[in-house]
Amino acid sequence: MSEHRIDQKVLSDLQEVMEDGYLQLLETFLEDSEHRINQLHGAKDASELGMTAHSFKGSSSNMGAAALAELCRQLEERVRQQPLCGIEDLIHRIDLEYLEVQRFYQGERERVSAG
Repeated sequence: MSEHRIDQKVLSDLQEVMEDGYLQLLETFLEDSEHRINQLHGAKDASELGMTAHSFKGSSSNMGAAALAELCRQLEERVRQQPLCGIEDLIHRIDLEYLEVQRFYQGERERVSAG
C-alpha cells in the first residue's frame, strides 16, 4: 500500500486519543464505508450522490484515508455539473480505492486486536 493513500499521522493521533476505543472506531468506519459504497451505487439522483460523496469524504478524511477522501471530493464537485458524464468512472475509482483502504484497515484492526 502506498503511503499517500493513508495518512499515518492521522491514524496514530486517533489511536492516541481514542485508546481502547480505537478498535471500535476502525470497525465503525469499515461498516459505515460499506453502507456509503452501497449508497453511491444506489443513488437515484445527483443530489443524493453528492450528499453521500460529501459524508464519505468526511469520514474518510477523519480516518486518514486521504486518497479516498480526494476521490469523494472530486465526485461531490462533479455531480454539480451537467451533464453527469464521467460519474461511473469516478465511482469505479472510489470502489477500487475503497478495496485498498478496506484491506489496510482490516489489517490495522487485526494488529490492534493482537496487541
